[in-house]
Amino acid sequence: MKQQLAHIALVVRDYDEAIDFYVNKLHFTLTEDTILSDTKRWVRVTPSGSTGCSLLLAKAASEEQKKFVGNQSGGRVFLFLYTDNFQRDYQNLLDNNITIVRTPSAETYGTVAVFADLYGNLWDLIETRAQT
Repeated sequence: MKQQLAHIALVVRDYDEAIDFYVNKLHFTLTEDTILSDTKRWVRVTPSGSTGCSLLLAKAASEEQKKFVGNQSGGRVFLFLYTDNFQRDYQNLLDNNITIVRTPSAETYGTVAVFADLYGNLWDLIETRAQT
């Protein structure tokens, strides 16, 4: 049996502002932007150099969904972005005025910092010890 996680839906307020953040600030690749209807698009962004799982940017379509924009995990770190160069990517966060929630620390598994995306979802930026 073979299985693979393909996409993670991330509820966003607006497609274009989310694309701008992920592509222009985090340097993700816009993998797909397909119009499905007057109000719905299939928008995927993928971390630079990754061939694995992508984020599916899903515009909140109801008041109930809008409540969860920026808080899909109840305030816990929601997504984990691994990097081959922590200092480069951390400096990019600083250069783009991205909110740093927890400054870098050396842990047994590697170097990690916590940042918030444009909506407040928390991310870990991690470079594992095996890569350092």
